[in-house]
Order: sequence, then structure tokens, then C-alpha cells
Amino acid sequence: MNTYLPIATSEDATVVATYEPEERKEKAYQSEAALEKALIEQLQRQEYEYLPIKDAFALENNLRRSLEALNEVSFSDREWERFFKTELANPSRRILEKTAIIQASPAALVLERDDGTQKNIHLLDKVNIHRNRLQVINQYETDGTHHNRYDVTILVNGFPLVHIELKRRGVQLREAFNQINRYQRDSFWAGNGLFEYVQLFIISNGTYTKYYANTTRLQHVKEQSRSGKRGSTASFEFTSWWTDARNRHITELMDFAKTFLSGRTLLNVITKYCVFTTEKNLMVLRPYQIVAAERIINRVQIATNYKKLGTIEAGGYIWHTTGSGKTLTSFKTAQLVTQVEGVDKVLFVVDRKDLDHQTKKEYEAFQKGAVNSNRSTRQLAAQLANDKAKIVITTIQKLSNFVRANAQHKIYDSHIVIIFDECHRSQFGDMHQTIKRAFRNYHLFGFTGTPLFNENKATGSSLAIRTTAQVFGDRLHSYTITDAISDQNVLPFRIDYVNTLKPREGISEEEVLAIATEEALLDPRRIREVVSYVLAHFDQKTKRNSYYSLKGKRVREASQVLFRFLCGC
Repeated sequence: MNTYLPIATSEDATVVATYEPEERKEKAYQSEAALEKALIEQLQRQEYEYLPIKDAFALENNLRRSLEALNEVSFSDREWERFFKTELANPSRRILEKTAIIQASPAALVLERDDGTQKNIHLLDKVNIHRNRLQVINQYETDGTHHNRYDVTILVNGFPLVHIELKRRGVQLREAFNQINRYQRDSFWAGNGLFEYVQLFIISNGTYTKYYANTTRLQHVKEQSRSGKRGSTASFEFTSWWTDARNRHITELMDFAKTFLSGRTLLNVITKYCVFTTEKNLMVLRPYQIVAAERIINRVQIATNYKKLGTIEAGGYIWHTTGSGKTLTSFKTAQLVTQVEGVDKVLFVVDRKDLDHQTKKEYEAFQKGAVNSNRSTRQLAAQLANDKAKIVITTIQKLSNFVRANAQHKIYDSHIVIIFDECHRSQFGDMHQTIKRAFRNYHLFGFTGTPLFNENKATGSSLAIRTTAQVFGDRLHSYTITDAISDQNVLPFRIDYVNTLKPREGISEEEVLAIATEEALLDPRRIREVVSYVLAHFDQKTKRNSYYSLKGKRVREASQVLFRFLCGC
């Protein structure tokens, strides 16, 4: 009897491939109450359970029942009171401490039983996410510094992990953002403090909807205090749009609810695609980062089951523009790929020693001890032989030296995923051939902000393989400079063209066989004139005498560095 293996077994993607917004039924005025009612009804259609919880007592009772169901345990009253007061609602634990608990793997706390034994109580099931219970409440009331009533809150296993603040259509979205800031400051800590477990905030006026992490305001206040400024309104710039995999914004509240708030997507975002850094900053991956990670994972699974390891079909490349967070994307990708069945190791390869140190430092900021870097080829060899070293960062040079010095090594037969950072650089040449000759069961992936196509590949090279696609395979996802500017993730730019090649007068086009363009462009006289032009027009073309920023990043300093570089001062 024949047996057949599926090419890949995978649940639906976290980010929908393409989404066509539904036509709005409401053509006229829609109040905040009407928005709230429509949202709750939509969530109920998505199998959320609606609960009429309005106070802390009811919230605690529901939390107890939810944790009992998740852990298949029954608390005695004494056990619950002890566990709730010392672990879940300990007043010494605030937002950051509670975030660390939820983002830990596993998210669990220790219960002291009446008989003296201990039991781990899981707050979330991060392995089988569909075991987690989704509920929705509204108009929850609490007294902190002021009396507050919250719009809509999503409970996961009884914990308020997502809070949604609504404004009627036509009201600025920033008002909902500012209101959540007041809640964080004035009342989330009140009562039993369970609202300090909120991980994600969602703000909407019906027409526009955005999301952000719970530490967004706290992080901005911290940064402002360092610079001597006060206020937190600029942290609104760190809110994010949800999109489909084609980077098209999903802004309408009902469309957002059908995509971002679908049970699978929301639970994946909370359990897989958040990173609580060593600086105690909760980072939520943007949709394009999630798509990139999942498409690499999917390619690994398909290539493995379809026996394509060691071929170009086993890999691919990600085109994400500079400044879009490729380091976070690659970190989360590497972390998740190590969990794919059969994968032995992930190699993250950079092309310079300084980038090796920088990447290691950035990865360590995401999670201490998550990766292994190396100062020498000998140390790299030891890490490649160590089965416990799952993620290894190295340089092209060290990896090349290792291959030349080790004709035989067990890593060559291991199932490895190799990820190149800025893959348009050195590895287009000999290193690519070296890997193909030495390694047998590999996947090759590249991250780049500037891929090479036939139109822009280097000329005059004898290499048979030049373009990014020829080296790495299919483009798995793209997030271009146009997308980033639209999302306000990078600064927009203006281009002025200055013609520096002037043909001599009196020469018709018919008399010219060819122009030595490269020679003209590299002429020292031209370069001198270009530099003089830049220096002469620098103040005119830039805001040199004023500071300006994008998402809290001060830009003037960068322009001053460029100016000093150009003038040599």
C-alpha cells in the first residue's frame, strides 16, 4: 500500500495574502456606541464569547475558571487566594513585570498546593494556541485616580491582553491614543491590577484603525526624560497599520476585526511575534516582518518534505528596504526556524567583522544568550560541532576559512538554514560556490534592501551567477522604500537631478558612435565639481539649522555627520 507525505503541513498564514475591503454599510453618521456594538457582534461571529463583566470581582472569578479549564485543575479557595495575591495580582509587579510573565516561554507561574506540593500553572498555551479561550467584554468600570469606563477588552484565558479604544467616525485617532495613555497612568493599576497585563492596544475611529505595544508610551516617556523633554504625544508615531501580505493597509474597523482579530492571527501575534527586549521594551512585529518569517519557514518545510535540500528551490530572498527592521525580522525568523522539525542549526552570515559584533549585540538586546558569535575560525568550528548552539552568527570570511580548513565535518551533512544579511555583497562570488560544494542539506536565504536584477547587476564580471534571484532563488516577500514611506517607517526624500555631462556644441548625434560614460563619471574634475556643488547647496537642500524627527529619531545629527564627512572637518 502506498503512503503519501504532504509537501508541507502548515496552518493558515498569520497575515492574509490579499484582502479586499468590504463596502461600508453605514453611509451616514455612526456613533461610538454603534461602532462598539458592531465590533462585539463581529467578534461573536468569530467565536469570541461575550461576557457582561463590569467590575474587578467578576473579572477575577472568570480568570479563575479560565485557568482551571486551561490547566485541567481545580483550585481550592485557599490555593486560589494565595496564587492570585502572591503571583497574579502582586502589587509589587507592574506593567513591565507582568509583560515579562506573559512573554516568557512558557508563560507559567508556580502554584503552592494545600498539601505542600507545587504545580506549574500555564497562563497561555503557546504550543497549541487554539486551546486558549477568547472572550470579549465592554464598558468595564474602575476607580483609580479618576473613575473610568473602558470601551472593549479582549480576554485571553481570562487575562485582559488586548484593549480597544473607540471614537466615533470623524474624530481624530490620536484622541483614542491619548485616552489610553490616561488609562495607563491613572487606572490600569487600580483594583486587582489585571489591566496591567494588557499587551496590545488598538485604537479606531471606525475609518482608521491602528495597533501598538503596551510599552510604546512608557518607552517614549523614558527617552524624552533622557533628553530633558516632557510629554508623550509623539509616541503616537510608533503606532502601526495592519496590512495584507501585499502591504495594503487594512484600516476599517470591521475589516481589521476580520483579519487582525481573527483568533489565529491575534494569538499568533501575542505568542509568536512579540519580542520583550532586555531593555524591557515590548516590540510587536509589523505585518511585513511576520510575512517574511512565515514564508521562510514555509519554504523550509516544503523543501524538506519535497527533498529539495541543497538546491536553489530550497531557499529564497526577502527584499525589505533599509530601515524597515531587518535585524528584528531575521532574529525572529532564526528563532522560529530552529523550532521546525528536523532543522539542526541556523547560520546568520554577515560580510564584515564589525557587522558580526553589531548583529550579535542587537540579537542579544532582543534576548540575552539567544545566539552564539565567534572571534575565530576555531571558535566557529566548535559552535558548528555543538548541537546546543542553535543560532550561530559569523562572517563570510570565517565561514569560508572554516570550509577550506575542514574538508570533512559533521555539519556538512546536518540540516542547516543559512541566512545572509545584505545578500547583494561579497557572497555573490566564491563563497556561494564554496557553500554549494561543502554543504549538502542546506537552505540558503538572503535579506537585502537593494537586490540585484538584470537591470542593475554589475557589468564586466565573469561570474555566471549575478542577480539576487540567481543566487538565492525566488523572491519570498518585498517591502520597498515606497511601502516604508507610506507607513512613515522611513523619511521621505526629494530628488533633484543635476546634469553633469554636457556634450560639446556643434556635434550632431549621428557623428557620435559612443560616449565613454564610466570614464566621464570617474573623472577627478567632475568629482571635484560634484563635491563643491553639494557643499554650496547643503543648507538650501536640507533643514540644517533646525531639528526634525521621524518616529522620535533626530535627523539633524545625521545630516551634520554627512556634512563633516564631505568637507573633511
